[in-house]
Amino acid sequence: MRMKSLVPALYILFLMLPIYWLVAMSFKTTNEILAGFTLFPQTWTLANYIEIFTDPTWYWGYINSIIYVTLNTVISVLVALPAAYAFSRYSFVGDKQLFFWLLTNRMAPAAVFALPFFQLYSAVGLFDTHIAVALAHCLFNIPLAVWILEGFMSGVPKELDETAYVDGYSFPRFFATIFLPAIKSGVGVAAFFCFMFSWVEMLLSKTLTAVEAKPIAAVMTRTASSAGYELGLLAAAGTLTIIPGAIVIYFVRNYIAKGFALGRV
Repeated sequence: MRMKSLVPALYILFLMLPIYWLVAMSFKTTNEILAGFTLFPQTWTLANYIEIFTDPTWYWGYINSIIYVTLNTVISVLVALPAAYAFSRYSFVGDKQLFFWLLTNRMAPAAVFALPFFQLYSAVGLFDTHIAVALAHCLFNIPLAVWILEGFMSGVPKELDETAYVDGYSFPRFFATIFLPAIKSGVGVAAFFCFMFSWVEMLLSKTLTAVEAKPIAAVMTRTASSAGYELGLLAAAGTLTIIPGAIVIYFVRNYIAKGFALGRV
């Protein structure tokens, strides 16, 4: 019995060790980090966090990231909802092939699309804007959201749709008041994965921005200087980037568990 408890505890400890190390480094100076191995900061400092919260370049990096990630999540879920409903409720020529093609977009590396997006957005004046990054991430997140939502929608009996129509519900009213509440777990799961994939993606967000919409991932490269990397500052920035994801996970944790139970996540 003790062994059964010990193994999960060691596994959790192993997973939490990098996070602890990152947080501990964020309260150290770069000199202390480079000086040698220390389990705890020998001299605690808040200078790294103070610089992030007082330097506009740093805190605007977080604001820019949150803006385009939120835009992408909203757009991806809104577009994926009707598409997933069509795949789950109707059969049409090439439906399986089209569904598979959507998933192949998620399989392609972001580097393949970086240059086409850069040239396209530069030509139409969208370069260095939040919507540019949000739309670019839709290429990967919409197929993922369609795949997740289709699984949840297929679990809802078609008789629910038919009963609503018999009762005189229009499709928009049925979809908003009956169908969406029935798949709210799926919407939560899809929104979570869209948020997380957009939040951690760096190549497109860095390529498609310069100053006005520069994300935190790009700002973090500023820690390199002639003296080396400012490791304490980089650790503090990394610690702060974990917080939005942790908050989202907290609010959708039950939905994610249900997604695993349904076998789609």
